[in-house]
Amino acid sequence: MVNVKKGSREDTVEEQLVRRVRAAGGICEKTRVIGRRGFFDRVVVLPGGRVVFCECKRPVGGRLSPHQIQRIAQYEALGAEVRVIHNVEDIDKLLSGG
Repeated sequence: MVNVKKGSREDTVEEQLVRRVRAAGGICEKTRVIGRRGFFDRVVVLPGGRVVFCECKRPVGGRLSPHQIQRIAQYEALGAEVRVIHNVEDIDKLLSGG
């Protein structure tokens, strides 16, 4: 397992998320919604039907935009599971259900 270091970029965090989800038997789809700002980077589907919307941020200094904060609040209000992934520990929590 490759650890995501503090100086890593967001794409490094995202690549690690994709690798780990696939290794766990899941799917980690890149998402884009045309005309909508702040949509999640990835939709993760894990064995057992668990669906998680993930926003990836660099380990240090990665902040959510106002659009992303609003989107997260909307989805959580509807009961969706949303995660902001900064590092390997966040990926571990996601995969363990914690």
